[in-house]
Amino acid sequence: MNKEIKIALVEDDENLRFLVGERLQSEGYKVLESNNGEEAEKMILDEQPDIVLLDWMLPGKQGSEVCASLRAKGFDKLVIMTTAKAQDVDKIGAYNFGVSDYITKPFNMDVLVAMIESKIKFSLSSSEKTESHKFGNMEHQPNTHLLIKDGRKIELTILENRILLYFLKNKNKVINREELMMEVWGYNADVNTRTLDMHIVRLRKKIENNPDSPTYLQTVRGIGYKFVY
Repeated sequence: MNKEIKIALVEDDENLRFLVGERLQSEGYKVLESNNGEEAEKMILDEQPDIVLLDWMLPGKQGSEVCASLRAKGFDKLVIMTTAKAQDVDKIGAYNFGVSDYITKPFNMDVLVAMIESKIKFSLSSSEKTESHKFGNMEHQPNTHLLIKDGRKIELTILENRILLYFLKNKNKVINREELMMEVWGYNADVNTRTLDMHIVRLRKKIENNPDSPTYLQTVRGIGYKFVY
């Protein structure tokens, strides 16, 4: 893995910023730090880091505003939002300001590092500047949550984005519900299979020509799902 990877760490809690910064540097990443929104935005546009770790609550300019502004100015790299509580994830809600993913505080450093490493493996190892996956008449761009279908842009929520990406990386493989829930919601998630199935239904509406008789995202009775293309 190319360790000259730049991570912008935007966090106004000095202790947390110090701890995360130290850990990321010990893993070999180059870390740029900022504690407020305006300064962070300028730094990110100037430095073009590979990954941005962006706190949701910032003085001056909220994380969501910073992210929306970066996207509007053409920044298309990974932006991971750090939120104080799981409920805020619903506020990332409309997900329409372009966050790639999120992690809730307090987070375990090992989990954060593992998340960053898996993101890097998938997004920076592809030869293209921006990761994308094509299937049927569609193209999925996970960093910006876009699904392009017949030339039209369809926005995915963060969870739909995670689900689709996992399927695309495991095509033609039967994925059981537990594995999918662990992948999408993580270890400490209090989530049931009905919630998962609801997200699958929504995702099918976006990708299938006939959601009731899906071509791609197929149900495997009693086990889970399989993505075929």
